[in-house]
Amino acid sequence: MKAKKQNNSLILIYHLFICGLALISMSIVFLGLLHLINIKSGIWNWSLTAIWLVFLIDYLTRLLVAKSKKDFLIQNLFDLLALVPSHPIFVFFRAARIVAVLREYHVFWKLGWSGTWSRKIHNFFYDTGFIYLFSFSLVILIFASLLFSFFEHHSLAQSLWWSVVTSTTVGYGDVTPKSAGGKIVAAVLMFGGIGFIGLLTSTITDYFTQTAQDDTEDEQTKALKELTQQVNQLTRKVNALQRELHQSKKTTKTQSSNKS
Repeated sequence: MKAKKQNNSLILIYHLFICGLALISMSIVFLGLLHLINIKSGIWNWSLTAIWLVFLIDYLTRLLVAKSKKDFLIQNLFDLLALVPSHPIFVFFRAARIVAVLREYHVFWKLGWSGTWSRKIHNFFYDTGFIYLFSFSLVILIFASLLFSFFEHHSLAQSLWWSVVTSTTVGYGDVTPKSAGGKIVAAVLMFGGIGFIGLLTSTITDYFTQTAQDDTEDEQTKALKELTQQVNQLTRKVNALQRELHQSKKTTKTQSSNKS
């Protein structure tokens, strides 16, 4: 029993350590995006690299010990995205790890925040299949970015920007393929982008449409229940009046018989 408590304490300390590193790394990147510090070189770059290595080891260890590798990959998609080195902004996906730790220790429930909204978020991501489409779309974007960076000799950040712009059919034209390999990657991404972006959009639209219909049906059901209760109350009152009237008639007849 004592060993179990000690083990739980060590796990808690480790989770707090990971959450602290996530907050520190996100703060560093945030300050870097505001150009208050330089995260491309120096101590801040080394710090982000060291934290990235910790999260990489943490992710691989949890993957190895996971009973279902498929479920782990799906449930920890944002942890995987936080390991993408193409742009510092991916660090903000580490917020998902903080949320996971808070959920594991039921912090949201203890604060009274867990309820309808958390169920709706879970339904949106998993029941609609959005998380699977989103995962596959991100894999395509990142893979296309890596290939584009290889063929066109652009940075990973520029290649990722090009992938997003191309897959969404926006096409700003600030980054364009010049080599044959880059053009092939662009052509494949164009067709794939139209398909998967369309699926993602339709999934989101269908979810909110269905949610609106469910809310309308819930309101109608609630109104029907209230109406049914009112009808039942009126029925009971009418039945009571009928009994009183019947009893009154019997009393009147009895009195008339006695007088006779």
